[in-house]
Amino acid sequence: MLPTIIRRLLQTALVVLVMSALVFAGLYLVGDPVSMLASPEATDAERELIRQSLGLDLPLWQQYFIFLGKAAQLDFGNSFLTGEPAMQLILERMPATLELATLAMLCSMLVGVPLGVYAGLKPQGAGARSIMAGSVLGFSLPNFWVGLMLIMLFAVMLGWFPAGGRGPVQWVGPFQLSVFNWQGLQSLVLPVATIATAKGALIIRVTRAATRECLPQDYIKYARAKGLTRRRVLGVHLLKNILIPIVTIGGLEYGQVIAFAVVTETVFSWPGMGKLLIDSIITLDRPVVVAYLMLTVVFLALLNLAVDIAYTILDPRVRIGAAA
Repeated sequence: MLPTIIRRLLQTALVVLVMSALVFAGLYLVGDPVSMLASPEATDAERELIRQSLGLDLPLWQQYFIFLGKAAQLDFGNSFLTGEPAMQLILERMPATLELATLAMLCSMLVGVPLGVYAGLKPQGAGARSIMAGSVLGFSLPNFWVGLMLIMLFAVMLGWFPAGGRGPVQWVGPFQLSVFNWQGLQSLVLPVATIATAKGALIIRVTRAATRECLPQDYIKYARAKGLTRRRVLGVHLLKNILIPIVTIGGLEYGQVIAFAVVTETVFSWPGMGKLLIDSIITLDRPVVVAYLMLTVVFLALLNLAVDIAYTILDPRVRIGAAA
């Protein structure tokens, strides 16, 4: 397993290097932050001073290598607007996004896997048909529309949950979390439900397909022939073998929620990394955008590595194939 991990880490480093060049070059071509920072009455000399203070007067290749050297030290520069370190701004928002994404994917798994297994066991039943119809509807509806409808129903009309914001937080180790107090938990319900609607629908369909594929297999028939209880057949022999596609989709979707929860965070005014990204793009705050994108690239690459390691734990054939 160790050679596989080392090989994947080298691949990850190469991906991060290539993405750093693409991200930096792409952002360089989008707008001029000096026009956003300088007042309309500023003279050319004043604009040039701002450009020099930000290092934007240097050649592009020199700016990139300076950026690369600082990025190795997790120094992506200071925000053009606030003057604070870009990475510090992102790390302050990261717990909110991680909390939202983790709870949303946990709810998706807890609901999606049992419903998917049920739909796979009784594909012709009325309950299974209803579940699959609901799953199609779940991932077909846009996230922003689902969020707005939930706000209209549960926040405006019924008044059960707040329409936006994070609510009070408390320190849990190095992180500020809102899930451990009642008001914070209420603030999480609607954004978590918005994300879990789409992700749970996908998990249902993946689980159903994996269940239908595993049921005719010989090991399931042999387990039944040995007289094992239905609970043991489903809980041990079936569930263990359908976990690989579920782990694959779950890992990829978890990374996607963290990286691209922009719409949900904007709809619910959730103070996470996605909302910070939108605000930084609007104001052309280049250091914050670059830091966010680079952090996202590293996180997704490491998440894929974790999924690969999970494969080797769940399926010994992966370890045998890697060793060969």
